[in-house]
Amino acid sequence: MNGDVIQLAYWQVGMAYVFVIVVLIMLRRRGIRRETTLLLASIRMTLQLVAVGFVLMAVFGNPHPLITTGIVLLMIGFAVYTLFRKFKRDLSPALRRVIAISVPLGTVPVLAFFLWLVIGITPLYDPQYVIPITGMIVGNSMTGISLGIHTLVTRFKNNRMEIEEALALGATPKQASDGIVNDAFDAAIMPTLNSMLGMGIIFLPGMMTGQILSGVDPTLAILYQIAIMLGILGGVSVTTYVFLALGVTTFFTDQQQLA
Repeated sequence: MNGDVIQLAYWQVGMAYVFVIVVLIMLRRRGIRRETTLLLASIRMTLQLVAVGFVLMAVFGNPHPLITTGIVLLMIGFAVYTLFRKFKRDLSPALRRVIAISVPLGTVPVLAFFLWLVIGITPLYDPQYVIPITGMIVGNSMTGISLGIHTLVTRFKNNRMEIEEALALGATPKQASDGIVNDAFDAAIMPTLNSMLGMGIIFLPGMMTGQILSGVDPTLAILYQIAIMLGILGGVSVTTYVFLALGVTTFFTDQQQLA
């Protein structure tokens, strides 16, 4: 295959901002007041990606285990912080602690297994592999656990009477909340399962497309994409499972009553 990548000039990238103008016109015509959000999102996306590009150039050029580890911890920490901000009004202190424990406890073992045994990178701290793969697994795990949090908190609020009735009839907290936990887990993994169902037929995923555009053999790109999707599935599932297993206990007292 031809390994040459078509180079993009600044003016060509600038042409892509035409779509922002198109969306602004749509928002204005429909009377949807999202213009400021769209402009802010476009500007932040541009600045953040440019900044990340310079950082990655420096990190990739000078690989060091402490720097790679620090970036991984920063990404995990930012995922936890994002969840705190998103659900700041719905989270008890105990549930915040559970989230802070669940995200690293669910993602780090999956990352270690994936990088060491599935990809087999050497050295293990090679930032060229660790950083993008961490971003995909942690980012998707954050989305999954976010859906799990929303379902868990909402269902406990809306079904409080039913849970109390079940407890009064002799059910344990686990028995009274099993349905809610199952629904929360199902909601968390469903986007990943839907992506897997449509992948390759309905759409080509970004990682695979990027590798093909860069000149990588499509067969190798496919193998990488299969592996990373299974890694994402593992990260989302393990992280959400740990969160739900620990998080559901925060809704009950030691006397097996609703908190």
